Amino acid sequence: MLQPTDLLGEWELRRRVVDRLAGVEGTVTGSTTLSLTGPDEVRWDESGTMTLGGRAVPVSRTLSVRRSDDDAWTVHFADGRVFHPWVWGTSVAHACAPDDYTGVLDGDAERWTVRWDARGPAKDYTLTSELRRRTRAAD
Repeated sequence: MLQPTDLLGEWELRRRVVDRLAGVEGTVTGSTTLSLTGPDEVRWDESGTMTLGGRAVPVSRTLSVRRSDDDAWTVHFADGRVFHPWVWGTSVAHACAPDDYTGVLDGDAERWTVRWDARGPAKDYTLTSELRRRTRAAD
């Protein structure tokens, strides 16, 4: 299983967006950077352009991945709320009623994917992100 520290560096981001509820498909292209901000925290920054429904808009987000005392990693939103546990190759869930989110991280230290499915009364979409290494973080 890869740890977030195995993925430090800059990545090319390509995301496919399939919104079944709205009946549109689109893409996000840009970059993702994972950087060490402390011995037990990795900052995850994404920025790019989303093209969806004939419009192109800038998008960005920041997450953090934090290691706990039991050596487990957890992904957090920028405001500190827990998003999901960091596990590799196994489905994870994010509780956000009334919709259900399931995701999976998979791949290797040169190319990895993040897939999220959201289903419920307000959402029905799939986000599939592919990340290809551009640079490694300096040791």
